[in-house]
Amino acid sequence: MSDGLAEETAEALRARLPGPPDVLITLGSGLGAVAEALDDVVEVDVTELPHLPTSTVIGHVGRLSFGTHGGVRVLAQVGRIHLYEGHDGATVARTVEVAALLGARTYLTTNASGGIDPSMTPGDLVAISDHLNLTGASPHTGVLRDGRPVFVDLAAAYDVRLRALAHESAHDLAIPLRDGVYAGVRGPAYETPAEVAALRAVGADLVGMSTVLEVIAARARGLDVLGLSIVTNVHGHVPADHDDVVAVAERSAPSLAALVLGVLERLGS
Repeated sequence: MSDGLAEETAEALRARLPGPPDVLITLGSGLGAVAEALDDVVEVDVTELPHLPTSTVIGHVGRLSFGTHGGVRVLAQVGRIHLYEGHDGATVARTVEVAALLGARTYLTTNASGGIDPSMTPGDLVAISDHLNLTGASPHTGVLRDGRPVFVDLAAAYDVRLRALAHESAHDLAIPLRDGVYAGVRGPAYETPAEVAALRAVGADLVGMSTVLEVIAARARGLDVLGLSIVTNVHGHVPADHDDVVAVAERSAPSLAALVLGVLERLGS
């Protein structure tokens, strides 16, 4: 069995929602605009639920929004928490566990990332094709299910069908969308030039301080995963600054929102 915390959170949240979600969407730095496009929204502050801490990071609100789009019931996590805030892996991924317990079968995760591929430019949208977990953590450290450790097959962590739907949506909207490998690191320091070179050498196109633990938790629960990233800075071009990261993410959020909504419409058709 797990520690039971996600189950307690799920029970408290279930009482606040009009029904079970089909999809969980996690919205990263500056990307809360996606939730504003949902219909019939019910909002729940995470402080009103047990075992869900509030993010301390600018651009992460700390709210769950339940609504619909295209006939799909969506639970949007507006702002996530991170390892670098002092949380363990299970806490970072708890909202994913909760959504799965409530019935979600699809996980759409978004983030703001740094570009490792020098051909990228700030504002680019990228569909994550794979990841490197360089955090040194897992959401399942010390967790038992049915008395056993949780081993997760990540050979197909990011669903090919969902990524195809994202590219269809991008094509229809005339929004450029490329594919890339995301490296998840612990943070909160931005990368040194040597680290950028090392990440590029091992196959990373993007780097960020989130996402990978949530994806592991989602796949362990059988959820199909789509990851979408906004490139907010390209390493080696200008110094990285969090305020700039949030500003670029907010400027690109309407395009990402349109892309996500297009995917939801395809899922509901």
